[in-house]
Amino acid sequence: MALKIANREARRLWLDAQGLSAPPTGPVDLAGTIRKLGFVQLDTIRVVARAHDHILWSRNQNYREPMLEACLARDRHVFEHFTHDASLIPMEFYPMWRRQFRRMEEKVRGWEWHRGMLDEAGRAAIRARIESEGPLSTKAFDTKIEGKREMWRRPPHKLALDYMWYAGELSTSHREGFTKYYDLTERVIPKAVRKPAHADDAQVDWLCREALARLAFGTPGDIQRFWAAADLAEVKAWTEANAAELVPVEIESSRGEWTPALALPDIEARLAAVPSPAPRLRLLNPFDPVIRDRNRLTRLFGFDYRIEIFVPEAKRQWGYYVYPLLEGDRFVGRIEVKSDRQAGELSVHKVWPEPGVKWTDARQAKLEAELGRLARLVGAADVVWRPQSRH
Repeated sequence: MALKIANREARRLWLDAQGLSAPPTGPVDLAGTIRKLGFVQLDTIRVVARAHDHILWSRNQNYREPMLEACLARDRHVFEHFTHDASLIPMEFYPMWRRQFRRMEEKVRGWEWHRGMLDEAGRAAIRARIESEGPLSTKAFDTKIEGKREMWRRPPHKLALDYMWYAGELSTSHREGFTKYYDLTERVIPKAVRKPAHADDAQVDWLCREALARLAFGTPGDIQRFWAAADLAEVKAWTEANAAELVPVEIESSRGEWTPALALPDIEARLAAVPSPAPRLRLLNPFDPVIRDRNRLTRLFGFDYRIEIFVPEAKRQWGYYVYPLLEGDRFVGRIEVKSDRQAGELSVHKVWPEPGVKWTDARQAKLEAELGRLARLVGAADVVWRPQSRH
């Protein structure tokens, strides 16, 4: 019989697995936090703070933005590559990421918009420059788009750098601002993790086990989407091959429906030990790993959330960049907040409680405390509530 996991316990397992149970305080162990998460997604948008910084700050509010660049460029505790998007991944995972280099190289070759990249000789010339000059960004090259200029088209050198980065031939040395500098992989990735080679099925086994450990429980689709480094057919084959070891579970949704899923053998121990989340109110980033899989989010929390950055302004229900509000193990609302770093100001534009949530004075005080902490992250001296922002 499948182990039945009630909705509240399922929510708590998921939040604990993703580092959102304990109070976000204490010494910063950045490499350990990223290892627990599996990876941290990178994103250019900075309405308040960039996604990667905000995600890490949500786990420990002593985190500050320069720490991540040091983790990448100085300490080499992480490397940058592609999960479902550009991400920073623990360096010790590198040997299990080799198949992803191959998969991404094959995908890039098939992408229509990469057909205009430099040929082998052109790519060799880029590599030779990087080898002699050191890490270079796209700004160091000057190839031009031939033919009709269209919004999605990029110069051949940018496509070539992308291709060599996806294939693992080049690696991210560091970033200045958000500009990526490429270097030869052998000069970025330590030999100790660059040299080991593992069979393809061993890499798939690792990807599935490590995904399930960080999910606490999941369907084959959940497991596949976690890293996006294996195909669904490969994941399903893995679950079938390991059926005797995996624990069948049924997860109760927020609506009382039951979904079959799988867990690792330690699931009962994890259930017995799962803590109640800290009762503070947290302002999460739209790209937070707990938010990212919208179907799982809706299923577990009954929280219907979509980011509307690509929605025309007139058609937006909420706003361009609206943040979910998590209190304990429940999403209680969403907020539109922006920072003006030059003015030293964090401004609140609107707060929307979720249906059925009473916005009490105590809850308002929790929100104001969280906004004060967020202001310190971005160097804002003041939190300003715009007209009509208060509920």
